[in-house]
Amino acid sequence: MSTSSASSRKALSKIACNRLQKELVEWQVNPPSGFKHKVTDNLQRWVIEVNGAAGTLYANETYQLQVDFPEHYPMEAPQVIFLQPAPLHPHIYSNGHICLDILYDSWSPAMTVGSICISILSMLSSATAKQCPEDNDRYVKNCRNGRSPKQTRWWFHDDKV
Repeated sequence: MSTSSASSRKALSKIACNRLQKELVEWQVNPPSGFKHKVTDNLQRWVIEVNGAAGTLYANETYQLQVDFPEHYPMEAPQVIFLQPAPLHPHIYSNGHICLDILYDSWSPAMTVGSICISILSMLSSATAKQCPEDNDRYVKNCRNGRSPKQTRWWFHDDKV
């Protein structure tokens, strides 16, 4: 999310604040393996450190996810992107946008930040090659000016990686 759109976000609803505070407490007590929440005073934007799982192409590599929560979370999915440098992966664009159905069409209010992280780590762990998506250059060019990945009509056709 660009800085201008970040500053124009609507404040979180009371339901969203309560849910995120509950998730944050759960995270502090029982964080998902391979992830570390970087503590800030901004409940609406989380930065999460991702450590590649042992025995995978991303072992011993560390990346950062930025999770921006909308006003009506959890009824609406958060925006999740990788901060630079994003991992080379067939479903992660060089601008950090992630093509993963649970972040868009398959979102459910029952999902949590922890379940999102586990899904992303699973996606990374199943990769057989470090490569950008085939349409990376075209997609990234079309996303200039800070377009959100939530404005993309994703085509989920490859569940192998």
